[in-house]
Amino acid sequence: MIKNLLYNFSPRRLSILNRYYKITQFYSFLKSTAYKGGTVTAIFVLLLVSLEIFLLDFNLLLNNLVTMYSPKVIYSVFLLSETALGLLPPEMFIAWAAKLNTPWIALFVLASLSYIGGVIAYFLGTRLFLVPFIKTHIETKIQKHIINLRKWGGIFVFLGAVSPIPHSIVSLASGLIKYNFKNYLLWALFRYMRFIIYALIIFGIF
Repeated sequence: MIKNLLYNFSPRRLSILNRYYKITQFYSFLKSTAYKGGTVTAIFVLLLVSLEIFLLDFNLLLNNLVTMYSPKVIYSVFLLSETALGLLPPEMFIAWAAKLNTPWIALFVLASLSYIGGVIAYFLGTRLFLVPFIKTHIETKIQKHIINLRKWGGIFVFLGAVSPIPHSIVSLASGLIKYNFKNYLLWALFRYMRFIIYALIIFGIF
């Protein structure tokens, strides 16, 4: 095990990986993803602040959500969203968590549900072969993600966990190509990191 670990981080191994990433344009993709991620985050924060000042009282809206719907309902909707191709932005739910008495516990629950939703999406991907028409349709829709996943493996799962790339779609693609499940579980853990980073920003606003 130690020999394998040393080999993975040896200068020769790292040099080969660096060359591979250059050839497959990984660094360009990473730069583009980081730029998009920063832009999306900045736009989201500015949009929230602008709407709060000029149009809506988000604090009142979030307080109404807390009053009208039980956490079980919100958590259920979020799990469904995180399983079904990320239909709703997690930032909305993080803002909701900010209004609860125990926001960081709620954040941990949300991050865990997002992680579980990804695992469910992974297993859905492994079963798509049972319905050839749907499998072909989804493969066509997420072909770009499948190609990137085949090229970069776990690193792409990591990007799906922390960047604007939809985590559920990357998870579905992982199951579809039968990417190693244990490796998927490990890389997907970085989903928690994204929730913490976003919470540090959003909790400061609300």
